[in-house]
Amino acid sequence: MAGLSFCGNNVTKNAYSVDTGMLNNGCFVDALNLVPHVFLLFITFPILFIGWGSQSSKVQIHHNTWLHFPGHNLRWILTFTLLFVHVCEIAEGIMDTNHLHLFMPAFMGFIAATTSVVYYHNIETSNFPKLLLALFIYWVLAFITKSIKLWKFAEYGVGVLHLRFCITALLVVLYGLLMAVEINVIRVRRYVFFANPQKVKPPEDLQDLGVRFLQPFVNLLSKATYWWMNPLIIGAHKRPIELKKIGKLPIAMRALTNYLKLKDAYEDQRKAPSIWRSMYRAFGRPILLSSTFRYLADLLGFAGPLCIYGIVEHLNKKPVPYFEVYFMSSNELLQNTSVLAVLLFLALVLQRTFLQASYYVTIETGINLRGALLAMIYNKILRLSTSNMSMGEMTLGQINNLVAIETNQLMWFLFLCPNLWAMPVQIVMGVILLYYLLGTSALIGASVIVLLAPVQYLIATKLADTQKSTLDQSTERLKKTTEILKGIKLLKLYAWENIFCDSVEDTRGKELTSLRTFALYTSMSIFMNAAIPIAAVLVTFVSHALINKSKPSSSEAFAALALFHILVTPLFLLSTVVRFAVKAMVSLIPLYPVQVNGGFFTWGSNLSTLSDINICIPTGQLTMIVGQVGCGKSSLLLAMLGEMQTLSGKVYWSKLVLNIHQICERTSGPKDWNRYSVGYATQKSWLLNATVEDNITFGSPFNKQRYKTVIDACSLQPDVDLLPFGDQTEIGERGINLSGGQRQRICVARALYQNTNIVFLDDPFSALDIHLSDHLMQEGILKFLQDDKRTVVLVTHKLQYLIHADWIIAMKDGSVLREGTLKDIQTHDVELYEHWKTLMNRQDQELEKTALERKTLRRAFYSREAKNQVDDDEEEEEEEEEEDDNMSTTTSRRSKIPWRVCWQYLSSGGFLMVFLMVFSKLLKHSVMVAIDYWLAEWTANADGPVNGTAGLPDSYYVPVFIILCGAGIALCLITSLTVEFLGLSAATNLHHNLLNKIIHAPIRYPRHLTYQILNRFSADTNIIDQHIPPTLESLTRSTLLCLSAIGVIAFVTPSFLIALIPLAVSFYFIQKYFRVASKDLQDLDDSTQLPLLCHFSETAEGLTTIRAFRHESRFKQKMLELTDTNNTAYLFLSAANRWLEVRTDYLGAVIVLTAAVASIWSSGKSLPSSMVGLGLTYALTVTNYLNWVVRNLADLEVQMAAVKKVNSFLSTESENYEDTTQVPEDWPQHGEIKIQDLCVRYDPLLKPVLKHVNAYINPGQKVGICGRTGSGKSSLSLAFFNMVDVFEGRIIIDGIDICKLPLQTLRSRLSIILQDPVLFSGSIRFNLDPERTCTDDRLWEALEIAQLKNMVKALSGGLDAVVTEGGENFSVGQRQLFCLARAFVRKSSILIMDEATASIDMATENVLQKVVMTAFADRTVVTIAHRVHTILEADLVIVMKRGNILEMDKPETLLENEDGMFASFVRADM
Repeated sequence: MAGLSFCGNNVTKNAYSVDTGMLNNGCFVDALNLVPHVFLLFITFPILFIGWGSQSSKVQIHHNTWLHFPGHNLRWILTFTLLFVHVCEIAEGIMDTNHLHLFMPAFMGFIAATTSVVYYHNIETSNFPKLLLALFIYWVLAFITKSIKLWKFAEYGVGVLHLRFCITALLVVLYGLLMAVEINVIRVRRYVFFANPQKVKPPEDLQDLGVRFLQPFVNLLSKATYWWMNPLIIGAHKRPIELKKIGKLPIAMRALTNYLKLKDAYEDQRKAPSIWRSMYRAFGRPILLSSTFRYLADLLGFAGPLCIYGIVEHLNKKPVPYFEVYFMSSNELLQNTSVLAVLLFLALVLQRTFLQASYYVTIETGINLRGALLAMIYNKILRLSTSNMSMGEMTLGQINNLVAIETNQLMWFLFLCPNLWAMPVQIVMGVILLYYLLGTSALIGASVIVLLAPVQYLIATKLADTQKSTLDQSTERLKKTTEILKGIKLLKLYAWENIFCDSVEDTRGKELTSLRTFALYTSMSIFMNAAIPIAAVLVTFVSHALINKSKPSSSEAFAALALFHILVTPLFLLSTVVRFAVKAMVSLIPLYPVQVNGGFFTWGSNLSTLSDINICIPTGQLTMIVGQVGCGKSSLLLAMLGEMQTLSGKVYWSKLVLNIHQICERTSGPKDWNRYSVGYATQKSWLLNATVEDNITFGSPFNKQRYKTVIDACSLQPDVDLLPFGDQTEIGERGINLSGGQRQRICVARALYQNTNIVFLDDPFSALDIHLSDHLMQEGILKFLQDDKRTVVLVTHKLQYLIHADWIIAMKDGSVLREGTLKDIQTHDVELYEHWKTLMNRQDQELEKTALERKTLRRAFYSREAKNQVDDDEEEEEEEEEEDDNMSTTTSRRSKIPWRVCWQYLSSGGFLMVFLMVFSKLLKHSVMVAIDYWLAEWTANADGPVNGTAGLPDSYYVPVFIILCGAGIALCLITSLTVEFLGLSAATNLHHNLLNKIIHAPIRYPRHLTYQILNRFSADTNIIDQHIPPTLESLTRSTLLCLSAIGVIAFVTPSFLIALIPLAVSFYFIQKYFRVASKDLQDLDDSTQLPLLCHFSETAEGLTTIRAFRHESRFKQKMLELTDTNNTAYLFLSAANRWLEVRTDYLGAVIVLTAAVASIWSSGKSLPSSMVGLGLTYALTVTNYLNWVVRNLADLEVQMAAVKKVNSFLSTESENYEDTTQVPEDWPQHGEIKIQDLCVRYDPLLKPVLKHVNAYINPGQKVGICGRTGSGKSSLSLAFFNMVDVFEGRIIIDGIDICKLPLQTLRSRLSIILQDPVLFSGSIRFNLDPERTCTDDRLWEALEIAQLKNMVKALSGGLDAVVTEGGENFSVGQRQLFCLARAFVRKSSILIMDEATASIDMATENVLQKVVMTAFADRTVVTIAHRVHTILEADLVIVMKRGNILEMDKPETLLENEDGMFASFVRADM
């Protein structure tokens, strides 16, 4: 056997002969080509191993040293191309193993090229350009030696037909280009040959160590493989990813940068500016780059089918002997199966890299666009007028929709954009290649795909329409659910929960109808995607058999099969892109007006209007505005702040005085008058989701002394002391919900703390008791504000404070009745003064309402702690429960899949559906494998007799093929339907159970859970409705496809199983690390989106306050920060997805390579080529689906959290509604109440609030109950309705023990008027009588009693006039009057009034007291009094203390006992 030597051992021709000159010896020329490579390795290795060994860690830490030299990306691209050409050179040279010089220089060149790029990277990261000189010398030497070789080839007549000539020519070009890159670096950086080298600083982002998103700054290899993400993703396994770990966004990606870019593009358009054109101008370039990557990826995608064709075609053909030792043609190389296998691998790696690069660029651009749009929307919101919000023209729901859904849809549309122009090219190329392989029959098959494309398009548009109607229904359902949760106490007391529950269920029914249609269309879409390739393959091969009268060869058949799989993807995406395009158009419809319309609105017809206003506000003095409910006091303040549209007249602001002249008729619309910041406390308190301290300082510098004074003036210290973290406790929607009084005092404290010259206070005493009101008046307004000589404008009902006013403005029906000092009014309007005096003498003694609020707060904490303890015990019992991810969390638990929750979800869908889904899925995939196996058998016969048997006729194969394909198509339909309807069934059951549990749960203590519950009904229900079914479908499909593919490959080439073990281990670790990191990043994305949404709704709710304080810029800044934080999380999440996909794609490519090598290796052992084709076609599908398995698994894990959250509420106890005790129809007809030894508590874990109470109330008696806060008055009123836990004793009404009555019966027969007015959206009629049992006359009578008849008559629609959400289109006082009317409508023989007159001025209250006495003359009325004077006329007074009855008798009798508590209350009230 011949030995191996450098120049070969051909003895006849002297390989070492140099007779004709050294350069004419091919071996010497090849040896010369070794010199540059050896030189580079000799120079660089010492520097690499010695110089950077100590610096490697430093390079990783200080990323601010990462600098890119000019031509950085081009150098990487050229070096990779160089490596590829070297691989071709090695492959070509290795064919003749006797001649070492044919592949040895190429091998050394490969090592040198790899070294050059490592060396360059290290120089770049340490910014030491002088060492680049070694590379420059290398490129020059390599260029010269390769040029000599090319020149000699040309001299000997070796031309382009010979592969080696082409390779050498390519290498010359590459070395020349790399040399040019190096010269350019010298020219720009001047590090050598120049006197003054250029000093370069790293980019600004890298100097800021807070920037952790390094994709724009790392080298090309790290960019392509997301290598820089490794520490983050692997680290997540040990410690959860937190916000500080992901840092800040680079400047170019921040919302402000992109907002300015979009704004400039928008403003640059002179004629008819278009938002689409602006988006293209601002973000068009990256979209084009992404499209280029997409084209390259799609073209490389066709390498798969072509390589399969080549491998199967040339598998059993022996290599043709070479003409000479040295040269072969390009064709011969491409007919070598091993070369084709490597090419297939490289093509796959490149294709996937380009595809992921395309995805990344579009997602990054989408995020930039979203940031810009959010900033644009926010700017518009800040300019909305108040009436937009109050009249429901722009609701919080719409704003949230705009922020959370619409901008995201635009972002996704952008992400799918490159598909729009890449798809036609892909389709055309695919059809051409199919025609080349199979002729006319391929065109017939392709026509099936093309003909069915419009059907897919139709389904996609229908899906978009259905989704829109589903969204409308879910918004309506959510609105109703929100109202139920806000008014749950009232609904339970009136026994209306079932009416409102049915109303939600009706809307849910409509939503489910839409969802059913949605599920049907989604099933059809999935079915079309799965069935089209089967149909196309069926038509193609059957028509081929009919037209050509011959079977296709296995190489043609499996290449065609792979092409059909490629063709289906663009056609499927077409439907998705169209769907998103429609959504994006829909998104821009609401988005556009918000951007263009300035918005000047008037108050609606049912709001009080201002006319003929001429007033002066004196500087540095206290001005009070008084008047009856709804006379326009609050509107006057808003008019001064420019929140109303001025029809005529002007508002002047000056340093000294504020004049208002002729604000005629109606006023609003934010005008930017030249005014200073105004301290403003609104009537409806508005808090930020922030700490108590942040709410009070509101962006002003913290001054300890001033802060303490303000806290004391507003009596907030005792409340702050109760909070778990003092004034650092988070309050607002996402924190702790405070009572009305506590919220109001924080708002007043904010107005006091701000250093403004003018302070507007809109009814700051309405939610405060008398002690607090006095304290706030004396310490806060008269002392703190007046000492600072600030101008104070105070709207109030508390007429006893008029004596402190420097100036009084009395209003009536939207105009000024009187203005002047109290003395002026006393002189000029005696009647008005006398009226006031009567009311002033009755100072309202609201008995320590604040202490009750504090007690409620304390009780809430106590009960919450107790509840949490119970929850913790339950959670410990649960084995597979999502823990709080703190440092003690074990790694295994963080990477565990929540199988238990998945099972809960599936079981709520019904066991029959689960069985159907599993069975049909397994059957479908078995049939799919059978179709391809049958095709392999059929085409194997075309290649020649198998195992000596003669080929069977087509008539044997075709019918079976048709039956299998038909079964496959039918199963596709069944599987897609079962998954979607399983999901729908689960969604229906989960929502129904959740709604019933929540509505029928007892109200034991204040509901801090409202926000959480709302989240269950909105975000979580949406996930369960629309997201879990497609994820589940996709996960099961991709998993079964991968498993069936691996099964087929293992069946064809069992040796593949050996390689499968390391591949499976790699896959396991990739998915394990990714799932944990993805979950963390998804949580971060969700948790950073919530503050952003809250900030938008907070801003919309507090527009008047923000504008009054002139804090717009601070809020804008916060919005930009929140947007950037959310975008950072989303960007990291998408980069993590790319990290996964690149790795699973490369793994897929390795599977293809392994399968190809195993097939080639086994081909000599009687393996039919058709089986090789089958194995390789399946291997190709693995690359497409591997990453989907992990992505869907991670998505499902996150989505299952929604099911878990819903299930956590399903374990709540319910009140007992089931009792069937029979009660007379007219019960209670007398209204006799006996209370015997009554003991009551709010929760079994809490102390009793009523202890052994005994009382007897005669039918028709008027009873007043008073006592200090916390004495148990309100608890007693709730006990009448069985709303609290009566654990001992009983209440007997008209001879029946109420605890034995069904709750529905009991509560529907009594009436109550609550302290907080609750109205529901709908009509006035619906609010008074939701059961629709009363006549119009009865309703009008009730309105007349409540002093509302004239006002309602004036409204368009009368009783059917619209009430907006929460009754916002009526003043607080008017809402309270409606609640009184509501109680009058239900003519029960027992009425309970719980501080029902808090928001009403005294004049109206007096009238109401008389009305109650007359309208309810024959009924039993129990009044819980916070103002003692209201019960002096009562038949019986009960005085309570600490849950016991202290005194009980007629008021006259009690007053006789001067030492008694009642007498002391009355004395304090005089």
